[in-house]
Amino acid sequence: MGKGRLEAFSDGVLAIIITIMVLELKVPHGADWQALAPLFPSFLSYILSFIYVGIYWNNHHHMLHAAKGVSGWVLWANLNLLFWLSLLPFTTGWMGENHFESLPSAAYGFVLLMAAISYSLLQRAIIAADGDYSLLQQAIGRDWKGKLSMLFYVVAMVAAFWAHWLSQLLYVALACYWLVPDQRIASLLKQKDAL
Repeated sequence: MGKGRLEAFSDGVLAIIITIMVLELKVPHGADWQALAPLFPSFLSYILSFIYVGIYWNNHHHMLHAAKGVSGWVLWANLNLLFWLSLLPFTTGWMGENHFESLPSAAYGFVLLMAAISYSLLQRAIIAADGDYSLLQQAIGRDWKGKLSMLFYVVAMVAAFWAHWLSQLLYVALACYWLVPDQRIASLLKQKDAL
């Protein structure tokens, strides 16, 4: 299987995830500003999750562009990532509906942590499929950015039980940290194309 088919399938799943999240936003029962107020937490959680899905979509694209091909392990690792991302609509809705309370905020962090671990596993599967001198391996190195993010997801999950505002702040900070596409891969691809 070519990597184009894998990317197209992944793009479709991510588009469905975003669609499900937006469909979870309820229409207000009223035509004034006060009718919107109860929906504000749900809208904020939707914005955060939309950004996270966008980050994964963007970095997934760059990562697959760096890959030579796909193997069976790459396919399964990709499905694992998509599974965890498919749970974002549930935790997004739960967190927003319950005004960022502790357990929904921790569950949201757990899904983000598992998606980050799955993304790392997908990177490892691509590197293994590409063999020695993998372009992706050269780009990510020891992947301190990814490892640090996983640590902060754990901290945010724990923080949710004693200061859920802190966990939300960490989720937003991590989204900002990843908002700019991962330049490690993009810059290496530019060097490769220039040769």
